[in-house]
Amino acid sequence: MITQNSRRKFIASMAALSASAFLSPFDRLVAADTRKVKITDIKTMVLQGPTTPYMKARTHIYVKVETDAGPYGVAEAYGSPGIGVKEAIHGMKPLFIGKDPLQIDRLYTGYRYTDGSAHAQQRAMSGIEMALWDLAGKILDVPTHSLLGGKFRDKVRMYDHHVPLNYLDKKACKDWADAAKERPNGITIHKLGVPLLNEADDFGYDPSNRHLSSKGMRKLLEGYENVRDAIGWDHDLLIGCHWEFDLRTSIDLAKGLEQVKPLWLEDPMPVPYTDSWKRLVEMSPVPICTGENWMRRSEALPFITNVATDIIHPDLRNSGGFLENKRMADLADLYSLPVANHNSGSIVNGMASVNWGASIRDYLFCETMFFDGGWMDDVIVHDGPLCKNGFVTVPDKPGLGIELNQDVVQANLAPEEIWWG
Repeated sequence: MITQNSRRKFIASMAALSASAFLSPFDRLVAADTRKVKITDIKTMVLQGPTTPYMKARTHIYVKVETDAGPYGVAEAYGSPGIGVKEAIHGMKPLFIGKDPLQIDRLYTGYRYTDGSAHAQQRAMSGIEMALWDLAGKILDVPTHSLLGGKFRDKVRMYDHHVPLNYLDKKACKDWADAAKERPNGITIHKLGVPLLNEADDFGYDPSNRHLSSKGMRKLLEGYENVRDAIGWDHDLLIGCHWEFDLRTSIDLAKGLEQVKPLWLEDPMPVPYTDSWKRLVEMSPVPICTGENWMRRSEALPFITNVATDIIHPDLRNSGGFLENKRMADLADLYSLPVANHNSGSIVNGMASVNWGASIRDYLFCETMFFDGGWMDDVIVHDGPLCKNGFVTVPDKPGLGIELNQDVVQANLAPEEIWWG
């Protein structure tokens, strides 16, 4: 029998539930904590990454936010080829000491509007912001992706950056393709660079004017066609340019790639927005992608609202961390533009990107330099392969769901670095 008193309790509980349903995940995050945890320190250490046939060694800056209650957050800031990021982290540390680590947006926004314009400082703030999200998840005992609104998927597709040693050598392309198909991680999306472009190749390439001669264009396209022939159509290709070309050359390259059918042509022109990007999108038969060098959503805004890209491609370590990039993704969603992640970082930023990518509705895939069974995978504690059939499972442990492997990290620290020194 339902009594008047039980009915009142039921109505009150439903009212409370309804009210909480309208709170944003960030409001709920702040409202949930009553323990008044305070930040006590921010530490860094720098990992020296491996050299591979496809990539020069990079450094990776790890950030740790400590508290007076014991829990701590860990993430990755941008390492090499950037400079000054570690110094910027330590320089801004006094701004955070004694603050509530759950006030993430307030801490980020408050800093951003006081001294957030410099490149190294924004990269430093991005690493701190993501460490705060890891910390928040640990304090509240939930995965970070739950705090970002929940996960749309249980696993995230990855793409790699392994490339043939010689695009014009069909045997080299076949050797590369055979190896790619046999990799245990099962990745089936491969990003190619722009080979052959140096003055010694005698293709009429002058990097100062961003123009490619007819001979150079033909050789470039021949290389991509060799790769496509070698890898077949069960694997996808991406073309990354690193801002190499002018508008006319970019249009010609995009048209020449139509038969290769890459999933995108990435950053063919210099990044600051101009109407040339809109014209390129309108003229290109293949999707255009950009975003890795955006520092904040204001730089993404004209690309999105003018539909001057087909895919946005931010790097969490460059452009503010989780929340700033989620705002970019939400804006892109209004214009029906999907999202992917640039990631030249270590396994730590890879797992951060997986957490973030899980929370984005129209999300494609994430870049990785690793997840290949090498020692870099062992930077975090794990059981079995991290990447299977080209996908990484989204962690459901608190925070980012990762724990650093101290032995592996210490064995690969950059010169003069110490464990959380």
